[in-house]
Amino acid sequence: MAEPVTDLQPDGHTDWRAYAPIKLPPILAASLDAFDEHGYHGTTVRDIARRVGVTVPALYYHYQNKQALLVELLLGSMRAALGRCRTAVADAGDHPVDRFSALVECIVLYMANRAPLAFLDTEMRSLEPENRAQYIAMRDELEALVQTSVREAVEMGEFTAPYPVDAARAVLTMSQAVANWYRREGPLTPQQIADRYVVIALACVGYRSAPQPPAAD
Repeated sequence: MAEPVTDLQPDGHTDWRAYAPIKLPPILAASLDAFDEHGYHGTTVRDIARRVGVTVPALYYHYQNKQALLVELLLGSMRAALGRCRTAVADAGDHPVDRFSALVECIVLYMANRAPLAFLDTEMRSLEPENRAQYIAMRDELEALVQTSVREAVEMGEFTAPYPVDAARAVLTMSQAVANWYRREGPLTPQQIADRYVVIALACVGYRSAPQPPAAD
């Protein structure tokens, strides 16, 4: 079986804001490219093997089937994102506004720096039931982190959102959507985008002391 990939593990980071280029083994890198180009169901194991330059039996030596490749990429990406978010929350401390801001920043940074992996979320429907349940459980944990910070900030009078759960879900959806449009050659860095999204997110939840937006470049 294949060795665990550091960039697909919850503890594969030392600084939740810092990203190096992702390092995937050739089989996973080829699988990610193929899924991105043709979708999961439009991709064959033979096509992945051809991209890597190995035989199909050689590929099966490392991964049981095509589903195992999707699981490694999709669940691994969610593990990595959730691991960084847990670290961001721990670093932010006890104040819910700080935790909320750190979560938004962390999610947007992941979506931009790991856009191809994050975009693979659209293939959640292709996961087999047991694998889908694991993925949904991690997504639910991430959503709960955001919802908890919003509810607690509302209770403290820091946020004025009339529907905290819905507001948290809207902010999470907005932040995750960065993976759909981010391009590395664009005018803003991932950190600049994350900083702007924190300002937008705080406005969405009715932060009473909303910060001024960053100066335009």
